[in-house]
Amino acid sequence: MAKPKVAFLCVHNSCRSQMAEALGKHLAGDVFDSYSAGTALAPRINPDAVRTLQQLYGIDMERTQTPKLLSALPPVDVVILMGCNVQCPTLPCSHTEDWGLDDPTGKSDAVFTATAQTIARKVLELRERLQNAPPRID
Repeated sequence: MAKPKVAFLCVHNSCRSQMAEALGKHLAGDVFDSYSAGTALAPRINPDAVRTLQQLYGIDMERTQTPKLLSALPPVDVVILMGCNVQCPTLPCSHTEDWGLDDPTGKSDAVFTATAQTIARKVLELRERLQNAPPRID
């Protein structure tokens, strides 16, 4: 059976959704496949997000990820909205939830750390829910 595909979405795909994709791969890659995308492209991943995940989890997002548009994603099973505070992107899927996270861009290292830790906790909770979900038939 194929693992569920989870897409983490926000508008620019440069900070929260990128951290969620990286943490999904790092903490839950055995249970689900992680992707991220947005409706507008940022020129690069937020350097504070890159530095934070490198310091906290040893993840180098600049080596493994780039900002992507929704059209670059495969069909997904679960969509996680990061908390856009504007019109969030949408994709067809079997389950959608909004994690309602404030954008840490332009804020302190402590805010970035707290955001990354919240995303990690939510990724682990999602991992647990998907791991215990009934099997899918493809």
